[in-house]
Amino acid sequence: MEDRVCLCKNIDPAEMLNTQKALPADDVINHMADFFKVFGDGTRLKILYFLMHHELCVADLSTLVNMQQSTVSHQLKLLRLNRLVKYRKEGITVYYSLDDSHVKSIFELALLHLKEQR
Repeated sequence: MEDRVCLCKNIDPAEMLNTQKALPADDVINHMADFFKVFGDGTRLKILYFLMHHELCVADLSTLVNMQQSTVSHQLKLLRLNRLVKYRKEGITVYYSLDDSHVKSIFELALLHLKEQR
């Protein structure tokens, strides 16, 4: 880090260095960026919303989001690959649910943030 004097704030240089050293590695940051890109699609967000409330099969999800099952299956695959949803089989039916409570928390925090009064 270059030695620069901050003219707008009085921040301890050691604190600045510690903050910089705590930055996650570039590969972790890039993985996080890819993770958040998955949230950049309205259909995927609707699927996550419905799965926050119920474990559902592709047929139910396609009805809820008003899309073909093949389209929903494609979105579910992407969500699965990014560990946002998981599935279980019961006979020939596959049921989807959120991978863990963190997914619900991320969704709810984003929604809360957007609903905040400024």
